[in-house]
Formats: sequence, structure tokens, C-alpha cells
Amino acid sequence: MKDHSSALSRQLSAISSSLSVHGRPMLAGTGAVGRATCAVLLVLGLSGSAIGQTLPPYAKEANLSGPRFGLTLLADGVVKKLAEREIEVGPHISQFGWQFEKQFFTRDGGVTMVTEWVALVGGLEQSVVLPSLSWIVGVRTRDGAEFGIGPNITPAGTALVLATGMTFRAGAVNVPVNVAVVPGKSGTRVSVLSGFSLRRR
Repeated sequence: MKDHSSALSRQLSAISSSLSVHGRPMLAGTGAVGRATCAVLLVLGLSGSAIGQTLPPYAKEANLSGPRFGLTLLADGVVKKLAEREIEVGPHISQFGWQFEKQFFTRDGGVTMVTEWVALVGGLEQSVVLPSLSWIVGVRTRDGAEFGIGPNITPAGTALVLATGMTFRAGAVNVPVNVAVVPGKSGTRVSVLSGFSLRRR
């Protein structure tokens, strides 16, 4: 507290000195304009001090990219929408792909920020190639529970994906289990995905 008071006193003295020449105030006789200028300079000085005191700690970054596989359930409307584009599939398709994931964390933080690009290819067991790309931004707790949201692009159209899940850790290996729901005009798609990743810098 004494350090803050001393710093504030030094700032006020510096402002006073900068506004005087040969001991006489530069803004003397300027009335309201002078007082307003002094107030603005004082606020700027205090703001600079506050910003310096509230800077967040440096965040570290971890690369948790790895393969993904799973299953997607398609609503009847989605199947019909794909059929209109001459893509014939059943109500459920396999998924294989890769997840590009980066996690940002601090040493003392319990919740980390996560950004993910998920590229999948579905329907291979039905001799069909259905590409899917999602960008998900979310959070992950210290225990591995996670939630995210972001855009999704597939041959059925564009939509918003809501994802949740849990990441289980065994040494340097991470095993995620996620459920993603993509509601759309044609119907809802629900995917269950898993895989693994090794923590890398």
C-alpha cells in the first residue's frame, strides 16, 4: 500500500512539474480549460499505473493434435438433403480424421483455453467420401472436462457445432471422448468421437 501511495505521489509531482515553468503554472489563468487538462493528465497517469498492475501472466502452449475416429448419426432430413446432391448414405456413417489442437494454460490456472480444427472423412464404409471441417473454441478444466462451440462445414451445408466431452490422461497420452451435436435446417447430426494425442511443445 505504501509503495502504491509513493508511486501516486511521484506521478502527481511529475504532472505538476511538467505544467510549470520557473515555478509558475503554465495553465494559470486558463480557468476551466486548465483544470480539465490537469484532470485528463491525472486520469491518464493513473490508468497507466493500473494497466501495469493488472497484466496477466504469460500463457504456455501445448500441442495436443492427434487422430480421431467415431460414428455420426444422421437425421432423416440430412439423409434426404444429401440424396438431393446424389450422395446416398444410411442414417449412420463412420468418421476418420485428424484434430489439430492447441491448449493455452498458465501454471496457476485451473481452466485452460482450447482451439481445435477437426478435419474428418465420413461414409468410407459405404463407398462415399463426406468431408467435414469444424473449428471449435472452448475451455477445458483441470479434470479434463471440456466444452466448445464453432462453425462446421459439410456437403449438407454450414451449421454450428456444440461439443462436449472428457479427456482421460495416462502419462503423456491423452484419450479424448467427445460428443458433438450439429443442429441444422435439414435435421440434427450427432457424432461420437475418440482418439489419442501425445503432449508436444
